[in-house]
Amino acid sequence: LGALGGMEKFVPPGANVIIKPNICVAYHTFEYAATTNPWVVGALVRMCFEVGAASVKVMDSPFGGTQQRAYVISGIQEQVEAAGGEMTNMLSFKYIPTQIPMAEVLKTTDVYEDILKADVLINVPIAKQHGSAGLTLGMKNLMGVIKYRNTLHNNGLHQCIADLNALIKPQLTIVDAVRILTANGPTGGNLGDVRKLDTLIASPDVVAADSYAASLFGMKPEDLDYIVFGTAMGLGRSDLQNLNIQVFQLEA
Repeated sequence: LGALGGMEKFVPPGANVIIKPNICVAYHTFEYAATTNPWVVGALVRMCFEVGAASVKVMDSPFGGTQQRAYVISGIQEQVEAAGGEMTNMLSFKYIPTQIPMAEVLKTTDVYEDILKADVLINVPIAKQHGSAGLTLGMKNLMGVIKYRNTLHNNGLHQCIADLNALIKPQLTIVDAVRILTANGPTGGNLGDVRKLDTLIASPDVVAADSYAASLFGMKPEDLDYIVFGTAMGLGRSDLQNLNIQVFQLEA
C-alpha cells in the first residue's frame, strides 16, 4: 500500500469504513481458500484505525450456512475483533432498490444500505476458480452486497457483474492470493486444489487488480468476459503492459 500512497490516501480521518471480504461458506476454514485470509482482513482493519478511521465494519452474506457461523469458521471474526473492528450481520430488510444508469442489463438491483452509505469501501476478495465466472476476484466479490444474486446468474453473469461494478466502486481492492483455489470453486473442499502463493494485489482500480490476478491462474484479462465488459464500460484498465505494476518481495 505504500506504493499507492499508504492507507491514508484511501481512508480520511473520521471515515466510516466497510471491508467486504469473501465469506461465502460456513463449513471450510481458511486453509481451503474458499474464504478471504483472516489475517489480511485483520491487518486492514488495524491500518484503517491507524490513519484515523472512526469505525471499521466487516460484512458478507454467505450462501452456504449462516453468517454467524461463517464469520467464526473462516477465522475472520477473531482477527477483526482483535484489531478493534466490528463484524456486522447483513440484515434482509436493509437492502434498497437501486438504479444503475450505466448498466447494459442489470438496470436495477437491491443493494445493502450500509454499503451505499459507507465513506470508504475496501474490497478484499480471495482469488479462486469459479464454475460460472471462470474466476472470482474483485469484480465478482461485489455480488455479496446485493440481495438477489440469482438474477445475475440468470441474465448474463459477466455483463451483470460489470453493470454492478458501474454502481459499486470500492476505493481500494486487495486481492488475497495468500492461498488460491485452482479448481472446484467457489466452495472448494479439497486441499489438493489449493496453491500457497503468499501474494497480495492492491489497486484502486478493481479491473486492473482482477486483470493482474488472472495471471496467477495462467489466464489473460481477455479470458474473463466481465473484465472485457468492464473495460469497455470505462470502469478500469486491463492493459497490463501499459500499467505501472510494482512487485515487492517482503520478508516473512
